[in-house]
Amino acid sequence: MSTSQTLGGPSRCGRVLGPSLDKIIKNAAWRKHSVLVSSCKSALDKLETLTDTALTDPNSPLLGLSSSDAEFVLNPILLALGANYAKVAEPALECTFKLFSLGITRGEIDGNVSNSILYKIVESVCKVGGIGEESIELAVLRVLLSAVRCPCVLIRGDCLLHVVRTCYNVYLSGLNGTNQICAKSVLAQITLIVFTRAEEDSMDVSIRTVSVSELLEFTDKNLNEGSSIYHCQNFVSEVMSASEGIPDLKFSQPYTVQKLQNGGSKVWKGEEDEMREEETGSGGVSSKIREDGFIVFKNLCKLSMKFTSTENPDDQILLRGKTLSLELLKVIMHNGGSIWRSNERFLNAIKQYLCLSLLKNSALSVMSIFQLQCSIFMSLLTKFRSGLKAEIGIFFPMLILRVLENVLQPSFLQKMTVLNLLEKIAGDSQIIIDIFVNYDCDVDSPNIFERIVNGLLKTALGPPPGSTTTLSAVQDITFRHESVKCLVGIIKSMGAWMDLQMKVGDSDLPKSFENDTSTESYSAPTIENGTVPDCELHPEMNSELSDAATLEQRRAYKIELQRGVSLFNRKPSKGIEFLIKTKKIGNSPEEVASFLKNNTSGLNETMIGDYLGEREEFALRVMHAYVDSFNFKSMDFGEAIRFFLRGFRLPGEAQKIDRIMEKFAERYCKCNPNSFTSADTAYVLAYSVIMLNTDAHNNMVKDKMTKSDFIRNNRGIDDGKDLPEEYLGALYDQIVKNEIKMNADSSVPQSKQANSLNKLLGLDGIINLVSWKQTEEKPLGANGLLIRQIQEQFKAKSGKSESAYHAVSDIGILRFMVDVCWGPMLAAFSVTLDQSDDRLATTQCLQGFRHAVHVTAVMGMQTQRDAFVTSVAKFTFLHCAADMKQKNVDAVKAIISIAIEDGNHLQEAWEHILTCLSRIEHLQLLGEGAPTDASLLSVPNTETDEKSPKSVGIQSLKKKVTLQNPAVMAVVRGGSYDSAAVGVNSSGLVTQEQVNHFIANLNLLDQIGNFELNHVFSHSQRLNSEAIVAFVKALCKVSISELQSPTDPRVFSLTKLVEIAHYNMNRIRLVWSRMWNVLSDFFVSVGLSENLPVAIFVMDSLRQLAMKFLEREELANYNFQNEFLRPFVIIMQKSSSVEIRELIVRCISQMVLSRVTNVKSGWKSVFMVFTAAAADERKNIVLLAFETMEKIVREYFPHITETEATTFTDCVRCLIKFTNSRFDSDVSLNAIAFLRFCAVKLAEGGLVCADKSSDDGSSISVVNKDDSQGQSFADIDDHGSYWVPLLTGLSKLTFDSRLAIRKSSLEVLFNTLKDHGHLFSRAFWNGVFSSVVLPVFNGVCENRDMPVKDEQDSPAPKSPHPDGNTWDTETSAVAAQCLVDLFISFYNVLRPRLSNVVSVLTGYLRSSIQGLASTGVAELSRLTGELGGRFSEDEWREIFLALKEAATSTLPGFMKLLRTMDDIRMPDNSGSYANTEASSDHGVTIEDLEDDNLQTVAYVVSRMKSHIAMQLLIMQVFIDMYKTHVKFLSAANIMIIVEVFSSIASHAQQLKSETTLQKKIQKACSILELSDPPMVHFENEAYQNYLNFLEDLVKNNPSVSEEMNLESLLVAVCEKILQIYLNCTDHQYGQQKSVDKPATHWILPLGLGKREELAARTPLLVSALKVLSGLERDSFKKYIAKIFHLLVDLVRSEHSSGEVQHVVSNIFQSCIGPIIMQ
Repeated sequence: MSTSQTLGGPSRCGRVLGPSLDKIIKNAAWRKHSVLVSSCKSALDKLETLTDTALTDPNSPLLGLSSSDAEFVLNPILLALGANYAKVAEPALECTFKLFSLGITRGEIDGNVSNSILYKIVESVCKVGGIGEESIELAVLRVLLSAVRCPCVLIRGDCLLHVVRTCYNVYLSGLNGTNQICAKSVLAQITLIVFTRAEEDSMDVSIRTVSVSELLEFTDKNLNEGSSIYHCQNFVSEVMSASEGIPDLKFSQPYTVQKLQNGGSKVWKGEEDEMREEETGSGGVSSKIREDGFIVFKNLCKLSMKFTSTENPDDQILLRGKTLSLELLKVIMHNGGSIWRSNERFLNAIKQYLCLSLLKNSALSVMSIFQLQCSIFMSLLTKFRSGLKAEIGIFFPMLILRVLENVLQPSFLQKMTVLNLLEKIAGDSQIIIDIFVNYDCDVDSPNIFERIVNGLLKTALGPPPGSTTTLSAVQDITFRHESVKCLVGIIKSMGAWMDLQMKVGDSDLPKSFENDTSTESYSAPTIENGTVPDCELHPEMNSELSDAATLEQRRAYKIELQRGVSLFNRKPSKGIEFLIKTKKIGNSPEEVASFLKNNTSGLNETMIGDYLGEREEFALRVMHAYVDSFNFKSMDFGEAIRFFLRGFRLPGEAQKIDRIMEKFAERYCKCNPNSFTSADTAYVLAYSVIMLNTDAHNNMVKDKMTKSDFIRNNRGIDDGKDLPEEYLGALYDQIVKNEIKMNADSSVPQSKQANSLNKLLGLDGIINLVSWKQTEEKPLGANGLLIRQIQEQFKAKSGKSESAYHAVSDIGILRFMVDVCWGPMLAAFSVTLDQSDDRLATTQCLQGFRHAVHVTAVMGMQTQRDAFVTSVAKFTFLHCAADMKQKNVDAVKAIISIAIEDGNHLQEAWEHILTCLSRIEHLQLLGEGAPTDASLLSVPNTETDEKSPKSVGIQSLKKKVTLQNPAVMAVVRGGSYDSAAVGVNSSGLVTQEQVNHFIANLNLLDQIGNFELNHVFSHSQRLNSEAIVAFVKALCKVSISELQSPTDPRVFSLTKLVEIAHYNMNRIRLVWSRMWNVLSDFFVSVGLSENLPVAIFVMDSLRQLAMKFLEREELANYNFQNEFLRPFVIIMQKSSSVEIRELIVRCISQMVLSRVTNVKSGWKSVFMVFTAAAADERKNIVLLAFETMEKIVREYFPHITETEATTFTDCVRCLIKFTNSRFDSDVSLNAIAFLRFCAVKLAEGGLVCADKSSDDGSSISVVNKDDSQGQSFADIDDHGSYWVPLLTGLSKLTFDSRLAIRKSSLEVLFNTLKDHGHLFSRAFWNGVFSSVVLPVFNGVCENRDMPVKDEQDSPAPKSPHPDGNTWDTETSAVAAQCLVDLFISFYNVLRPRLSNVVSVLTGYLRSSIQGLASTGVAELSRLTGELGGRFSEDEWREIFLALKEAATSTLPGFMKLLRTMDDIRMPDNSGSYANTEASSDHGVTIEDLEDDNLQTVAYVVSRMKSHIAMQLLIMQVFIDMYKTHVKFLSAANIMIIVEVFSSIASHAQQLKSETTLQKKIQKACSILELSDPPMVHFENEAYQNYLNFLEDLVKNNPSVSEEMNLESLLVAVCEKILQIYLNCTDHQYGQQKSVDKPATHWILPLGLGKREELAARTPLLVSALKVLSGLERDSFKKYIAKIFHLLVDLVRSEHSSGEVQHVVSNIFQSCIGPIIMQ
């Protein structure tokens, strides 16, 4: 031991080399290996002398030694490795391993510097593996891995490739499986080392150890020999952990790449370089480390593209090599980092090499290769999709969709691989979003997302019925379940992405699409191995961050374009028309032709040909433009036709071909003017070539055209000359050998969808190529050209602006994604759920439904959301419980989960969920055997009570349920999902077996407890403000359907409504108000239900809620309580049920009296309920309501007035309504007393209406809504508004039909005004007078002559009150008295309203009722008596004018009334009254007088009497006023009196002069036994008053008399009186005085009637004569001439009294005599 420890000397190198050299010496064959032994000994000796130097030689390959020494001591190792002897090679390999792993070796090992000792050692190590021993193979692998792993050594270029190839060879031809697995693992670890360093561009990096088991995922599982995997994992881990040393950082220095441009091209001789070297990075600046990585990657890609030769088609070695290279590429891509995105050279390497490798290998049917391709593609998609948009757009359909869409005859393993891949893709939400954004929203890309979803749907649905398939039933089921799992993953990812974006953006839901381009918000989850996807690490690669609006436009554009293309492929002209109309192409023929020629949108080539051959004008112009777009210059004729026809298929119709060929010929000749004599030649030849092509290549043609036939057919076509035979022969050969066909021609028929997609990609050829059934190793051979074309497409697409990679963070994009996927998902989930009973599959489907509801609900996609929710609801099978299974119970659980998780966004969909909950509860009740709700909602009777089951539980149900139980029968029978209630379908028999099955199924529902059910409702507290309203709406709908069930009404939802209202009562008022609007309408509609028990139950529920609500405080000026109690009001007003109305009154009474301190705005509803009750037709309801009102007013009055004026208004209205009660006058009188009490309380409360300045902004306008005349109080303050309803209400009560009510209300009204009027402001008094006081007298003040207007139709008197009620005289007298008292009391305030008061009183005067007129006179006198001294002249004038108007206004109407008598014939006057009945000149008997005429006459007589009385009363009023207040009256006012007296006197005389009328009336009165109208009395009184008034004025007021010349008026009146008297004494008076010579005639004595009249007129005559005699002499002298002849006639006349003669003689004696005697 001591010897070995000292071997090699003191240096570090010596300690490693010494023991190994010693071992070599011992194991070597002395003769054979003499040179080796001597070299070893020399080296040992040398090492003994060497020590580690402080200064390290930078060029030395060994640490601590000089270059020469290092080479010297390493030479034996090199010789040992080259000895080709295992015993010698083994210690040499061990030594080399230690040198590398301990970091003793240093430097760069490069194949270009082949004289380097390290290079030679590595090369020898690579060669020594060929010795053929297992241990040596492992040792070689160990050394090579440690060499590459060593941080102090950089193995580069050819040397690195040599290392890789050596491992490769061990893998391909290793001595055992373990060694092969080790070789594979070492290769994977080497590539990982190389690319991890290239990633960081540094030797000092942390390197992950590969997982051996992962490497065997797809291949080589057969190599595993028991513990091989474990052994290999330890082998690699040991080497990786052994390496140490300080890295040499100079390796990462940049250098020029050109030196090593083709560094790896010499490796693997015999390799066909099938690609042009087009390295974008060539000539650029890189580092050595990255250059090595690039070389390895490129060579691995080339190796993966090696194909078997035709001589050896089954070369398994080559296949394994290809597979290994793909596995290594998978490792590289799986662990690849940012360099592949950020470094243009590496990204281009993926595009140029890796993508080409995938392209070439896609045709192979080897399963492992397909799996590797998919795995590599997954890595590309996950990490590098931003830089590989075009490539992924091609590989996705080619690798994934091709297999996915093959439903009938897929390879099971292939399709499972694809489905597993899609499951991974579906798990990455960002990939899903990016695929949709960059492909489905891109016009030039395939709809990948749409095709994934539709492909998964097809797989989930399985092969169509009747189709033949290669799948076994188990395989089909597996596919279905896997595809459903993928669909669930997709929708789940969409939801997760949406939630993430909303959380990042901190938004609830985008009201409008907002573009959020911040990189932070664009986040994605990390993928499986912990690396971050490319979009996250390198946002700079995302050429564009797009908003949803832009994408929406692009998506819409694409969909519309595809619609146009689809239409074109059916009807070309319609398609072109649509595309032009939607502006997808221009409307010029040139633009349409360009669109057809480029054909990037999937146009059908046959249809293009058909369209170009059309003869419509526009299509012709397009065809011309299409042909003119070709340039055939210098092109051979055959090639020109081939070039021309590559974009479309010639139509079958000869005329269409003719038109196209004609234009082609013209264009060819134009491009090649010297080719043919004329275009006709070209036209015929073109036609001939087409025919030849069809003949030569159509299998249906048996007799083929020969060359001579072809030449013969074309003779003389060049203007009669022949074309050269050589030319035609060459053309013939060209066509026969190479068929003229379109680019897309293929031997494989394709579906329209696939064809459209492939055309869209320009991929027709490669897809067909992949579709061919090839052997495992068939080379692509002739398809190299095709591959090059696809490479060209890659390049072309990468240059387009559309290749920009779009990233989006706006969740609005999900709307378009859902539009695409919701239909297929709904179908897949529904069908699977319906057909499968597999718990795993159904659970997956229900998960899918939940995620779909989540996405559609949050995005506000109502139709889609409702579709998913409805489907889940239907799958609960609660509507036909007898058929329920476990999956249906799971659906119920899903429904509950949806309700709790997405309740905020369900809106209308709540109805389906709540219907399900209602049905669950119903079934659970049946299962427990509990009595149904119908028992709650019906009147109990003994029979039903006896029948209802008492015991509970399933067992009891089994015992109790018989075929006679209707509720269970209805459920067992079942119904459709949309039935309003379970079991509506009443037809059909139910067997006991079905019932038993149903009972067994009820056990399943035990999984859903009451907690789960109630959780949905208690969770409503967490719903947002929009959601809770929707929830309540839905619950109301469900409740109504429950309650309206004809067979089994239920209250489950109703009780839940009360619960959730209680739960949510603490929400903000605004939300609660919206909720209550819904609840209120519900309670009203159900409360008005004809089903009385239901209505009562609802009202009780409402009462419970209201009681809870009233526990909450309400601030002033809020209206929530009022809204809450509104349903009571509406139902009270509209319900026809006595029980309900009584219940409401009791409920309200109880609530108010128990919560009186909390009631604020609720008073309004309370009083409205009692108002409705007051008008009820049931006495007990009225009395019950009034009892509560009495208590409220007496005990809680302050609470009423503390909120707002309208509350007090409602209280007053309510009391007034009670005063109208027709059941009990005591109620009415008490109500009026309460109104007085209210007034007193108001006054006590100091609600004073003080005067306010006119500009006070606090004034309000209060309008009494019930006032039909629209009178209003203007500018009334808050407190004043309390009085308005009270006073107006009392005012209206004065018109009540009941006397006691009228008098009481009148008394209370005026007492209130009188007692509290001092509190009112002037403005308020003004309003009170207009709106309260004056309306009281409307009936009295109305014009009593109103009926005159239609007298001829109906002269009967009409009531002045609209309702037909008139005041009695006593009430009217009281009212007038009160009015005057009020006016006198508040004269200072009410003075401006004098005219109104006078108007009322003059109205009394005009009344036809005698008592009213007397009242008017008395009150007018009292008014002027009290206030006369305070009236101004104008006020007097106002009074007098009003009286004058009263006197004169009725005259025209009265005279018109009298004229109605003209048409009435009375019995003739000639006969005595005795025989009037017997006969008359006209033969009219008294009986003949019609009733109408009698009524008219009676009415006229009555009116005459009242008219005369009114006129005389007015004169009396004037006289009284004059006497009392003469000193206050001006001349002008006195003149008014004179005019009125004159008018009345004239009227009286006119009336008396109507002799015919008088006679008719006298005769009528005698017939009717009525007293005659006092017309003579009227005339006498009128003139007497007039005379007395004038006489008093002349005597006592001389100044006024002179001013107005009243003396002459007095004399004129006297003269009139004399004439009237003389007319009465002798009717011939007028004629006699005109006779010059007196004629002798008999003086006959006067008749009895005349004597009576004279007697009546005598006092007036005497008065007039006395007035005349009292005149002063001068005055008398002045007027004697006018009256002398009248005095003379008086002497001649007969008189009834001697007094006349006495007065006349006195005049003659005392007045005339002295004048004569002068």
